[in-house]
Amino acid sequence: MEKELFKKIDSYKQTVIDLQTHMIACPAVSPHAGGPGENAKAAYLFSVLKEMNFDELYYINVKDPKAKDGVRPNIVAKYYGENKKKTLWVMAHMDIVPPGDLNLWKTDPYKAVVKGDKIYGRGSEDNQQGLVSALLTVKAMMESNVRPPCNYALLLNADEEIGSEFGIRAILKKYGKTFGKEDAFLVPDGGNPEGTMVEIAEKNMLWVKFTVQGKQTHASTPHFGNNAARASAHLVVKLGDLYKIFNKKDKVFAPESTSTFEPTKRLANVPNVNTIPGTDVFYLDCRVLPCYKNADVLAEIAKMVKAIEKQFKVTVKVETEINESSLPTDKNASIVKLTQAAAKTVYKNSPRAMGVGGGTVGAYLRNAGYPVVVFSKLDDMAHQPNEYSSIKNTLGDAKVFTLVALNFK
Repeated sequence: MEKELFKKIDSYKQTVIDLQTHMIACPAVSPHAGGPGENAKAAYLFSVLKEMNFDELYYINVKDPKAKDGVRPNIVAKYYGENKKKTLWVMAHMDIVPPGDLNLWKTDPYKAVVKGDKIYGRGSEDNQQGLVSALLTVKAMMESNVRPPCNYALLLNADEEIGSEFGIRAILKKYGKTFGKEDAFLVPDGGNPEGTMVEIAEKNMLWVKFTVQGKQTHASTPHFGNNAARASAHLVVKLGDLYKIFNKKDKVFAPESTSTFEPTKRLANVPNVNTIPGTDVFYLDCRVLPCYKNADVLAEIAKMVKAIEKQFKVTVKVETEINESSLPTDKNASIVKLTQAAAKTVYKNSPRAMGVGGGTVGAYLRNAGYPVVVFSKLDDMAHQPNEYSSIKNTLGDAKVFTLVALNFK
């Protein structure tokens, strides 16, 4: 059966090109980023899916006043398996980011250009490569009259690029009964060129804004003021102690196996050299191992802030810009083991369960109690000029998903 399905998938090269060509021509940029949204792209995909033998096919439209027709479309397409109470979901997103500086593109970002194994165009890899792989998997099963042990379903989301408010977050909140307790998710929206990363965990994200308030004065008379920049600099150094306090390591996360606490953005304070700033603002980006709580990090930050306020006679306002935690997927979960085994079979490699410091939509599902893996073999061209997808990887991942589906029981 596997050989027959793999042979089918290998015959879909032109299908890959056709699907990508139509999707790239739909500039599905969020209306909150100046684009038209996913409506045209969703309509095209729905028409393709309608021609296939799905047992369930429907929209989940989430209201968004800024979007065309006032909604952001999400699509569910389910192909029944022998056990209809359990579903393997492959989730991909339809929205894309803007192309950026057009001068950096060698081709029109909204016109597919095929050069050998590569298909160039905005969105071709992020996330259309994974979306196409997921579609080819079920296409091969349908055309071979194969029913998997459990249901196989596509979940095509809106709004992944800007927070998922109108995508998976809304679905989990308002349409949670879409999913069953035994369901699992495969998200082809992250990976590496070797196809060895099976992502099962993410670090907690904590972005903190610090506003240090002193007193502005002329640089030649510092005793008349209170230099907020100096106090701010000392606070930045003191925050480095977070590395010592939260110092556990987790080998699942590589290469950054520890929590990280890095000062990043800094706002302009005064426009001229000879003025001592009365206000200084900077940010701290914290990526915290799941074994720690963000609340404990904030408590330690509060102690450090208090010490700096006392030492420099300043006030410091602390605000959290992002405060998100993510539960890990058990590395021994069936979906993890099946994905590792499937990737090893298809790509002849050695996949391993890994964690990442960045955030994916998988976190929302994990926090809702579902086992999730993020997997794809890709060249990591997301958000870059001259973005491209690999036809070979698209077909290869479809084979990986096929093996997972055939063994998901």
